[in-house]
Amino acid sequence: MHSEDDTNMDKLVINGGRRILGQVEISGAKNAAVAILPVAIIASKGKCIIENIPNIEDVNCIERILENLGCEIKREKNSVSIDSTNITSIDANTEDVRRMRASYYLIGALLARFKKARVELPGGCPIGVRPIDQHIKGFEALGATVVIENGAVNIQADRLIGTSIYFDVVSVGATINVMAAATLAEGTTILENSAKEPHVVDVANFLNSMGANIKGAGTDVIRIIGVKELTGCNYSVIPDQIEAGTFMIAAAACGGEVTINNVIPKHLESISAKLMEMGAEVYEGGDSVTVKSEGRLKAVNIKTLPYPGFPTDVQQPMNTLLSVSEGRSIINESIWEARFKHVDELKKMGANIKVEGSVATVDGVDKLIGKVVVASDLRAGAALVIAGLIAEGTTEILGVEHIDRGYPDIEEKFRRIGADIKRVTM
Repeated sequence: MHSEDDTNMDKLVINGGRRILGQVEISGAKNAAVAILPVAIIASKGKCIIENIPNIEDVNCIERILENLGCEIKREKNSVSIDSTNITSIDANTEDVRRMRASYYLIGALLARFKKARVELPGGCPIGVRPIDQHIKGFEALGATVVIENGAVNIQADRLIGTSIYFDVVSVGATINVMAAATLAEGTTILENSAKEPHVVDVANFLNSMGANIKGAGTDVIRIIGVKELTGCNYSVIPDQIEAGTFMIAAAACGGEVTINNVIPKHLESISAKLMEMGAEVYEGGDSVTVKSEGRLKAVNIKTLPYPGFPTDVQQPMNTLLSVSEGRSIINESIWEARFKHVDELKKMGANIKVEGSVATVDGVDKLIGKVVVASDLRAGAALVIAGLIAEGTTEILGVEHIDRGYPDIEEKFRRIGADIKRVTM
């Protein structure tokens, strides 16, 4: 992986217009890994060995945060061992903490284990306002006192007692965080209107492997019966639904035939259904999907929704494909405001997109033209990579550090299936 200093100077250079053919291996899920690693610290005995961890900057960042709190961390290729028996600090206050949204999972984890924590709030991704009010509501319901001062959450509790909590909005972050906090509470906690995303289920399975008693993850009611302690375990992270979706869309956009391996096809159904509606072919295997497309696809409407709906994280890459599809598509982004940061860059390349509030209207054009563009966030970066792959001529993408946060070896994986893409250090 690249260190922070050199990443900033990288760019991706893509010569577009090539069909892509072959196989892609999908890595472990970013969104699961960045929640599983922090909640591993609830284990007060033994060590957690977690496999299928993606090699991305966001994971490196969480590892540094945990080391700073006093965990022993060993990283081998795709696995991480975490020994948190001798944690020395409950105050997470480094630059890394402030940089990363997922650091808020430390609040639930530290609260469960030590009954107190101080965690600085992240500035993180520029995707509109991401309040943590639902998290706080859950912690308070369990009996904690929360004070936010000087940009940090200070939280403590004499004891945590199970209760029923109804989330006002469906929030993956709050579901995971309050679930983790409740693992060691006295009695039973019931979380209603919980998020059903695959990575919520993954974190619940991981906590159960450490000795928690959680039932119902993947439905909107999760039940947690408190236990005395959690201990280390071995666990393997689920494959990355979003990375897989990105390669599926790229295959549909470039034409060709790509088999995407190490996936859970069920997690990809909302994406597969849209690509088939557009005229691409999608075949499901046991742990793979194959996407095949010939010629130009048809416009479709998309509304992003919580799982099992169409994922917000794939909306931006999908927007690229729609920009060259035949007809008019409407994208309704119902999850995160301000998730159209990539549109101006696509327009530079010739796309015809109008954004009004949370709705984008996309009129398909014949082709995109290669330009110099800038990735402003992770999924915008993926959208621009796909745009470069289908554009006429050469595209240069700056802001690669955003892409490295969530896509392991993106240029390598595309090169293996025939794309002309390279990383250049400026």
